[in-house]
Amino acid sequence: MKKHRAFLKWAGGKFSLVEDIKRHLPESNKLIEPFVGAGSVFLNTDYEHYLLADINPDLINLYNILKTEPQRYIDDAKGFFTPEYNQKQRYLDIRAEFNATADPYTRSLYFLYMNRHGFNGLCRYNKKGGFNVPFGSYKKPYFPEAEMEIFAEKAKRATFVCESYTDTFKRARKGSVIYCDPPYAPLSTTANFTSYSGNGFSLDDQATLANCAEHAAKKKQIPVLISNHDTALTRRLYHGAELNVVKVKRTISRNGGGRNKVDELLALFKPNSEPADK
Repeated sequence: MKKHRAFLKWAGGKFSLVEDIKRHLPESNKLIEPFVGAGSVFLNTDYEHYLLADINPDLINLYNILKTEPQRYIDDAKGFFTPEYNQKQRYLDIRAEFNATADPYTRSLYFLYMNRHGFNGLCRYNKKGGFNVPFGSYKKPYFPEAEMEIFAEKAKRATFVCESYTDTFKRARKGSVIYCDPPYAPLSTTANFTSYSGNGFSLDDQATLANCAEHAAKKKQIPVLISNHDTALTRRLYHGAELNVVKVKRTISRNGGGRNKVDELLALFKPNSEPADK
């Protein structure tokens, strides 16, 4: 099966890990993702139905518009991928307009534009909710037309919702399987966690997510697969799960010399399996 790339740039995207994730995802009619992000797992699996959630309203708004009006959206978005739009002042003007408008369609077009023209494809907001990623200065930002067409076609099988992971877990019913790709736990306890995740996903959230997963597996008979860094903390949190280690390249430090292999955990909470001794 040909691997499909997401049309958005996304920190922590799972394109390179898709084969490992698929190997550990149980079969089912429905895949639920409480942290859909750019959707690499959705795009590269084959379930009949998908429930795809994220806490970011701009992301879910874009997905719903692309699902319902793919051709109109792609045609309109293409107009922003020209040399005149690939200039710092134009980018800053559009960013200001994005922060000033509540119109869902306008926001969806600007969101894609900023994702491809902004620095490193980052998605970041200030405390007032304003998008604040600087201009990326790329020679020629790529317009992901083919990737959007594939996404829109696959989206016919999906429902996109903007909600918290705890709410998504409450919706889950037996017969489905859940895959979680949360903001990753810090690699060391000295890492300043709030700045590391930058999105309010705390250590308490890491623990709550593990509890949600265990509850779904034991009480509702729904298997849950979680990916995260392999650390003492995550091993403790996922003590009731079947743990598999995957080697993956990740940039930890700002300079290229910081690229090294960091182990990742794929923790599978299985229905009816007894938790390991504490």
